[in-house]
Amino acid sequence: MDWPTIISILAATLRFATPLLLACLAGLYSERAGVFDIGLEGKMLFAAFFAAAVAAVTGNMWLGLLAGLGASLSTAMVQGVAAITLKGNQIIAGVAINMLAVGLTTFLGQSWFRQGGRTPPLPQGGRFLPIQLPFAAEIGQIPYIGPLYANVLSGHSIFVYLAFLAVPITAYVLYRTRFGLRLRAVGENPKAVDTAGIAVNLMRYKAVVVTGLLCGLAGAYFSIAQGSGFGNNMTAGKGYIALAALIFAKWKPYPAMFACLLFGFLDALQIRLQGVAMPVIGQVPVQAIQALPYVLTVILLAGFIGKAVGPKAGGVPYTKER
Repeated sequence: MDWPTIISILAATLRFATPLLLACLAGLYSERAGVFDIGLEGKMLFAAFFAAAVAAVTGNMWLGLLAGLGASLSTAMVQGVAAITLKGNQIIAGVAINMLAVGLTTFLGQSWFRQGGRTPPLPQGGRFLPIQLPFAAEIGQIPYIGPLYANVLSGHSIFVYLAFLAVPITAYVLYRTRFGLRLRAVGENPKAVDTAGIAVNLMRYKAVVVTGLLCGLAGAYFSIAQGSGFGNNMTAGKGYIALAALIFAKWKPYPAMFACLLFGFLDALQIRLQGVAMPVIGQVPVQAIQALPYVLTVILLAGFIGKAVGPKAGGVPYTKER
């Protein structure tokens, strides 16, 4: 494998890891607060659709982004009411959100645009373009090191940089602020937090709001940054992969980043391996190569992470004692 190919795979790894990382951090906030979130996929899908729909109609990527954030946040609040206020089963609420998102986005897309559930291609100004870092062209001329800066670190949309910036911010918020301390305490021992005079359900709603915003960014990335419009089920199970990465990382920000990079690398690698003849076994069917990230996800979760213990109060609705 030559150096340009390695550079291409590394750049693709960052792009593929971005929505996983945003969704993984989203799940980190809610699950640390005791709200298990299976609905990451659904919130991302709603965000991707509404971001693309508004951007296609208005030609304004920022309005599209706001629409995506609003759609994801609204979905998160509906899920929060079901899981926190009504004390419903959090797993069922998340699965319901995912099923609703798959059907409703296709139905609305067909009803509004008559293109088989897709949105029209985004016009100029409707999509976030790659950002070139300072002196990328000049530094790119330096052998070996230059392409790393010019083609791997530079040339991504703003979502990529926001996703990786969110990792140290999340670590700081969780471990260095009063809000983070309370958030983690709510997920571990809500009764003790309630005794201290802190509203448990309010803290969980705050976590759900953060989750909705981060999922909104992840979903909008698919349709108005990485792509140029919405396609049916375009998140393609990335919300579930993000959830697996969260468990793999044992609910910690920096391990979550490395887990998402690993899954992003596997995704980039499977695209590169399609149609390539393997030693001894020859050419592998495309379907088998496309399944590689999902198969390895199961293998990693089954045998390489050890015992992953989530927040003790996770998935358990809290009822205030009188």
